[in-house]
Amino acid sequence: MSARRLHAASPRVAVTIDGAPAMLPVGESLATALLCEGHVLLRHSPRDGTPRGAFCFMGACQECAILVDGIVRQACLTPVAAGMAIALKGAS
Repeated sequence: MSARRLHAASPRVAVTIDGAPAMLPVGESLATALLCEGHVLLRHSPRDGTPRGAFCFMGACQECAILVDGIVRQACLTPVAAGMAIALKGAS
């Protein structure tokens, strides 16, 4: 079973994910948008290399910390915006 939206998504804007072009709904939480596009694994733990992804979706756990435009951001608190460069590979 895959993640799905409960409402109609906003218009999509162009971003890059690990250098590849993608279209995500503008204004939607980056964590939700990535999950709905099949990106469950967001990074690996810097401590032991275990896989990490969005967990709480409200900013408390920080498991969704990824690089957005070269800056570490919590994906669950970051709205999708046009032109974002999102780095999942190697993020920790």
